[in-house]
Amino acid sequence: MPSPRRLALVALAVLVAGVVIWRALPGRPASVTSGPAATVRAPATAPKAAFVDVTSDAGLSSFVRVSGAEGEKLLPETTGGGGALVDVDNDGDLDVVLVNGRPWPWSRAAGKPPASTVSLYVNDGRGRFTDGTAAAGLAVQRYGMGVAAGDFDDDGWTDLYITAVGQNVLLENVGGRFHDITAQAGVGGRADQWSTCATWFDADQDGDLDLFVCNYVRWTREIDKAQDFSLAGIGRAYGPPRSFAGVAPLFFVNQGNGRFVERAEAAGLVMRDPVTKTPAAKSLGVALAHLNDDRCVDLVVANDTVRNYAFRSRCDGTFEEAGTTLGVAYDGYGNARSGMGIDIADVRDDGAPAVAVGNFANEMTAFFVRQASGQFVDEAIAAGIGAPSRAYLTFGVLFFDYDLDGRLDLLAINGHVEDQITIVQPSQQHAQPAALYWNAGPEAPATFVPVADTGGLATPMVGRGGAYGDIDGDGDLDLLLVPATGSVRLLRNDAPQSRWIRLRLVGTASGHDAVGTVVEVTSGDVTRRRLVTPTHGYLSQSDPVLTFALPDSASPPSVTVRWPRGAVQTLSGLATNQTTTITEAQ
Repeated sequence: MPSPRRLALVALAVLVAGVVIWRALPGRPASVTSGPAATVRAPATAPKAAFVDVTSDAGLSSFVRVSGAEGEKLLPETTGGGGALVDVDNDGDLDVVLVNGRPWPWSRAAGKPPASTVSLYVNDGRGRFTDGTAAAGLAVQRYGMGVAAGDFDDDGWTDLYITAVGQNVLLENVGGRFHDITAQAGVGGRADQWSTCATWFDADQDGDLDLFVCNYVRWTREIDKAQDFSLAGIGRAYGPPRSFAGVAPLFFVNQGNGRFVERAEAAGLVMRDPVTKTPAAKSLGVALAHLNDDRCVDLVVANDTVRNYAFRSRCDGTFEEAGTTLGVAYDGYGNARSGMGIDIADVRDDGAPAVAVGNFANEMTAFFVRQASGQFVDEAIAAGIGAPSRAYLTFGVLFFDYDLDGRLDLLAINGHVEDQITIVQPSQQHAQPAALYWNAGPEAPATFVPVADTGGLATPMVGRGGAYGDIDGDGDLDLLLVPATGSVRLLRNDAPQSRWIRLRLVGTASGHDAVGTVVEVTSGDVTRRRLVTPTHGYLSQSDPVLTFALPDSASPPSVTVRWPRGAVQTLSGLATNQTTTITEAQ
C-alpha cells in the first residue's frame, strides 16, 4: 500500500506537470523521481563537443534499422537495437557491427526479409567503411536486439553473440569469417524467449570467457495484444512491462572445448518473486564491475519496473545478489525505476565506482556512487545530471572522455518509446537529442555540467544503443548511435589535439581479451583507473582499448596493470599519442 507521502508526491507531480505521463496510464503506477526538483548550478562552462556527422561519407548510410512495426504496437518494436565497434579482422582498426530487426512472420512484408539481420562494415583504417557482411559469411535471420563481442575460444579472433526475440546466435570468428555454432555450443536459449543485453567475462577464474545473457519479459504477440494498452487521443500504444511476467537470465559456463553449460539457477543469478516464486527479472542492461575491489568480476543488472540487481562474485562461478544492501536497487524513496542502459566507471578518480542507469521520462538518470562504507548513494541531483535528465527518456548511457581532458564524461542516448507521445504529453518528443554532460572535476560544485554546444549530437533521433571508439586513429573517441528504427549515425570526434596513450591489453593466463583487468595510469599527481570490458550502455559494445588523456606538462605516465589471475605489471616511459599493446607476463 503506498504511503501517504508517496500519494501526496504523486498528486503534486500531476498538478505541476499538467500532463499525462505515459507510465502513469493504465497498467502502471505514476512515477515519482527522488530528491528535490533542482540542483546546484556549477559555475564552470563545459567545452563544446566537436562531433561531426560523417555517416554518409563513412559509408554507413545504407544501413536502416527495421522494427517490423505496422500499427499493432508490439513491445519489441520500440526496444531495439544495438551495435558494436570491434576489430573483427585483426587489422588493428575498429569495424562496425549492427543488429537489425526484421518484418514479423505474420507481416505483409514477411516475404522480404533482409539478407542478414547482422551487418558488418569494414574499416579501411581511416574511418571509411565498406559493407563486408556477405564476405564475412553473415547470413543471420533473427529479430535482432543486441550484440556481445568476445573471444570465447581464445584464438585471438573476436566472436559475436547476437541476442534476439527468439533464439540467440553465437557466431565463431574463424580468420575473419563467421560460422553459426549456436547448436553445438549450446547457447541458443529457447525459441520463446526475448533476450536483450549480454556480456562475456570469466566468472570462475579459469581463464576462458563465460556468457551472461539478460532476458526481458515473457512475450508473445498474443500476450501483448491482450493487454490492450491505449492512450487517449492515440489509441493502441506501446505498453509498459509491468503487466508482463519476468524471465530468468541465462548463464552459460564455458567448458573450454567449444561447449557451454547453462547454470544461472545454480550460480545464484535467478531472482524470484517472494510470493509467486516465479522469475522477477525484466532486464535491459548489464555492466561489469569490481564492487568490492577484489580480482573477481561482479555484475550489475538494470531492470525495468523491478529493482536493479548487483551480483557479487564469490570467485568460483557463483554469485550473491546484494543490490538492496549496496543501495543500487531502488531510487531514494525505495521505488523501482525503468532501468535500461547502464555503465560503471571511476568518474571522480578516487577509486569509488559510479553506476549510471538510464531511466524513463521524468525518472532522472541514476548516478549511484560508492561511499566509504561500501554502500552506494544516488547522487544524480548533487552531481548535476538529475534535473536535466528528467526531460528525456534515456536508453543508452556511456562514460567516456569526449574532450580528452582526462576525466570521464557522461553521454545519454535518448528517444521516447511512443511515436505520438506529443499528443498526450507536449513536453516529450519521439525523437530526442542525446545529452552530454562534461565532468568538471573535483573542485567544481557539481561533478557534471550539461554541454550546451554538442555539435552533431544535437540532432534528435529515436536513440537506443551506442558505442564509442577511435575509428580513425587520431586518439579521440568517436561515437556510433543506433536508433529503434531508421538510420544509424556515426559521429567523428574532432577534439583539439592533446597528449594521450591508448592501451590494448592481451591476456595469457587471464584469457586473450583480458576482461576484468584493472589499469591504473599515474600522470603528475593524478591516478586514473579503468576496467577492461567492451560492455557499456545498451545492447552494445564499445572499443576495449583504453584511452587515457595526459596533462601537457606532466612527466611520462606510470602504468600499473592488475590482471584477473593475480599478476601485477608496472610499466613506465610509454610513448604518447600512440597505442601500446601490453601482454600479460607469463
